[in-house]
Amino acid sequence: MSVFRHRNFRYLVVGAGIDSLGNAITPVALAFAVLDLGGSPTELGLVVAAFALAEVVTTLFGGVLGDRLPRKLMMQGSAYGAAVSQAFIAASLIGDWSSIPLLAVGSAVTGVMGALSNPSSSALTPQTVPAGELASALALRRLVQNGALLLGYSTGGLLVAGFGSGWAIGIDAVTFVLAAISFQLIDVPAVAERGERQRMLTEMREGAVEVFRHTWLWLLIGQALLYHLFYGGAQGVLGPIVVKRAVGEAAWGLALAALMAGFMLGGLLSLRWRPRHGLRIGTACLALTACFPLAMAVSDQLWPILLGAALHGFGLEIFSVNWDLSIQQNVDPDKLARVYSFDVVGSFVARPIGLALTGPIATAAGYDRWLFVVAAVMGGSSLLALSSGDVRRLERKNG
Repeated sequence: MSVFRHRNFRYLVVGAGIDSLGNAITPVALAFAVLDLGGSPTELGLVVAAFALAEVVTTLFGGVLGDRLPRKLMMQGSAYGAAVSQAFIAASLIGDWSSIPLLAVGSAVTGVMGALSNPSSSALTPQTVPAGELASALALRRLVQNGALLLGYSTGGLLVAGFGSGWAIGIDAVTFVLAAISFQLIDVPAVAERGERQRMLTEMREGAVEVFRHTWLWLLIGQALLYHLFYGGAQGVLGPIVVKRAVGEAAWGLALAALMAGFMLGGLLSLRWRPRHGLRIGTACLALTACFPLAMAVSDQLWPILLGAALHGFGLEIFSVNWDLSIQQNVDPDKLARVYSFDVVGSFVARPIGLALTGPIATAAGYDRWLFVVAAVMGGSSLLALSSGDVRRLERKNG
């Protein structure tokens, strides 16, 4: 925990943790808000897809701006913008004048704000700690954020059940304000100038060249594309419906809390365990993500669903820590935000398609049958990525 002695890192982690707390409540609240308005599974998928599509479309610009402008300014401004958007959605639900199209538009605006901020947030971590402490900082930051997500998911269903979706989303608006205040207190120098500033599309192309310079990087971004194409709808559309039908409304919040508990266990292990070939180990653990959709498909009891969610989170976190470290140790600092933006876009570009199509496809094929397909794709694509020597051989540097 000695990495917390760095002032800038503390404010970064506190702001990111508060942000994560509110963002864990909103997906639970938004899903039930759509259903309470009479929305179908397909309409729920379209609302969630609006958020995802806006985020993907904007992220590349967020990456370029994150390598051009002060990164804390990008984070602070986006947090205030998201606070306004979430407050508007909350007011519409509390005032009983909301609609499904309004929720879709509000979600899209919030997605844009997050897309402008996320590449800067990821790229800022190495500016807040010495290079030798980067691995601990990455693991600890993810641990704090996942702890906040655990708290948010575990209380999200209870807040919706007790006070309604509008008040739950209103809490998210407040957390964005608090996060912005924390980001304001960060004091780091701007990234060194790269010479004459080029056109935005040219700088995007430089980021793409950097991605394709590393085989392990573009290959695993492609694997993530498949993962999110199939899993996005399984969690964002089918999960609330299947688990609510089998166990009850509050159980979905508990399932997401178990997912976050798995993330935390993986994060705690990553604080101490530093394998030489971390990317190889992480990619193998990524196959555990198949356990969550598989559990939802085969069980109508709570405990197997919670176990599957926890194994999913554990495997994904082991991968994510080693993935972040691999990027930050092997990519030029002045291209970090752009590479992270390509990571996000490449990973999530197909997610809106999956969200929009999951409802009609799963309705036609059967919810359980489609969840089996999702599990097979997630587990199989993770293991297939291990066939690459670049993934297996990449070594952790000191730090």
